Amino acid sequence: MRLLVLATLFGLFLDAGHALQIQCYQCEEMKHNDCSTPEYIVNCTVNVQDMCQKEVLVKPDGIHYRKSCATSGACLISSSGYQQFCTGKLNSVCITCCNTPLCNGPKRKRTVPSTGTTKRSLLFLTTLVLLPLV
Repeated sequence: MRLLVLATLFGLFLDAGHALQIQCYQCEEMKHNDCSTPEYIVNCTVNVQDMCQKEVLVKPDGIHYRKSCATSGACLISSSGYQQFCTGKLNSVCITCCNTPLCNGPKRKRTVPSTGTTKRSLLFLTTLVLLPLV
């Protein structure tokens, strides 16, 4: 019975209108331009690429940017592996990961979550709390 309740509520949480897809900026080796304009926006693979990745490389001819969609595992491994090389000096490589739409673009002011996101989160949390009671 618990499994049926959980499956039903999880299905409502992830209905067709709420597929887990993220948009990221994507570019390769852009110099002097951080490629954060609309023509570089891509839709990441649904339910697979769940993060955006940003690489900032400091080379002798200037700062280069690489941006892409990524899986959480690959992105987090890359970013932690290059952490020691993220100095901001010549030959520096900084890799960051994030999981909100277009988060690998320019820094934005923090916004309040939308009502839809808050309602879905509340539904999910309520499910977790009430599940032991069923």
